[in-house]
Order: sequence, then structure tokens, then C-alpha cells
Amino acid sequence: MADLDKIVEDLSGLTVMEAADLVKQLEEKWGVSAVTPVAAVAAEGAPADGGGGDGGEAKTEFDVVLAAAPSDKKIPVIKAVREVKAGLGLADAKKLVEGAPTTLLEATPKEEAEGAKKKLEEAGAIVELK
Repeated sequence: MADLDKIVEDLSGLTVMEAADLVKQLEEKWGVSAVTPVAAVAAEGAPADGGGGDGGEAKTEFDVVLAAAPSDKKIPVIKAVREVKAGLGLADAKKLVEGAPTTLLEATPKEEAEGAKKKLEEAGAIVELK
């Protein structure tokens, strides 16, 4: 292992240009490429979206997740949560905001989810669409 440690130390001392030159030399010597093929990257990402089809379909439903609400923006965020999530009482909205991160809306159409995100962000919340 001492040889590997020495190699790591030597490589750590290389400049960016020297490291790039080393990569080129190794690619030539070993007949390989350090670049990941684009098709392989796309194939690796395909199952993550949950669809096994052709992978070309755009996601149409989103979950609106309240990631956080800064303490100085808590009241406007609570009001926005009540606007976004119909029929929610003040105490329930406060629990959701204080319990962030939490999912406010599930399987919501894209336009509605983006509208909810915009309202919440205008109130000061940090929101994610998943």
C-alpha cells in the first residue's frame, strides 16, 4: 500500500494542466476514454423517474414539498399554505410549516404545482417540486 500512497501524493501535487496531460497519455496507452458516453448516462437516469417506457415522456404530475420557511417569513408562508391547500385551518397550516420539510400537495398537475410553488416562494418559503 505504500506505493499507492506515494502515487496519491504525487498526483495531488499535479497542476490541472499536468493532470489533463496525464489523462490523455493514459487514454492513449491503455486505449480507453475517460469520457462517459451520453447514451450510458441517459440509460442510467431513466429508471430513476419511475417509468420504464421509452423515457421520452415528460413528467405531468408533481408533489409540492415545503422544504423550509425562514422564521422571519413564517406568518406569510402560513397564509400561503392555506391558499394553496384548500380547507386547511390556521393551526394545521402552522403545523405543516413548522414541520417542514413536508409534502403539501401530491400528484398535482404541472401548472397547478408551479402556481403553488410560486405563491409559496413569494411568501418566502423554500419549495421543491418532485
